[in-house]
Amino acid sequence: MSPPTLPACFEQDRALAAFIAQIGPCRLAEQTRPDPQTQDPYASLIKAVTGQQLHNTAARTIFGRLCTLGPQRDKNGPPPTPEILLTLDDATLRQCGLSGAKIASLRAIAQGRLDGIVPSLTEAHKMDDETLITQLTTLRGVGRWTAEMMLMFHLRRPDILPAGDLGVQEGWRRLQRQPKRLTSKALKAATIAFSPHRSTLAWYCWQAKERLPPSPSATIS
Repeated sequence: MSPPTLPACFEQDRALAAFIAQIGPCRLAEQTRPDPQTQDPYASLIKAVTGQQLHNTAARTIFGRLCTLGPQRDKNGPPPTPEILLTLDDATLRQCGLSGAKIASLRAIAQGRLDGIVPSLTEAHKMDDETLITQLTTLRGVGRWTAEMMLMFHLRRPDILPAGDLGVQEGWRRLQRQPKRLTSKALKAATIAFSPHRSTLAWYCWQAKERLPPSPSATIS
């Protein structure tokens, strides 16, 4: 039987309700606890871009090196402020393990914070999801997925469905036993009934991708 606090939309989807009964309550809240190193959207984006396309260990190492250039000079402290970051030359940043493309992205984020494109935490809490995503994705190196992850894990927004995420697409396909993955547009349409709980849905899709056996095909319809 599904957890009693489960929203009705989850109960009404038989396949999803059965999967939830099997694995238990969503643990997304445990993964979105405040991170002392990333207490505002700026720091969260810096960490996200630093770790793009890297395994967790490498991402942590490089971000830690960058943080030693920050105000606390500590690998466990916050990253450099925008003002500090914009004074650092390429050679210094490359010594952290950053590529040229990532250096350019970090500088764009730093300048974006000074220009108001990257909001403060207080400002971000006043913005709706789509407005914030649209604003952040004007920055070099910040794609929709990166912005969505920040909203979900840093700002703890409850209604984020990263429909372009292959793990979410594949998890939904396995849950629904569909022959093909849905496109981003089709997945958004298929899951609209789960609003405003789509962050929870995304978490269950990720779990389904890891726990359920694959169906016969895995192409995009």
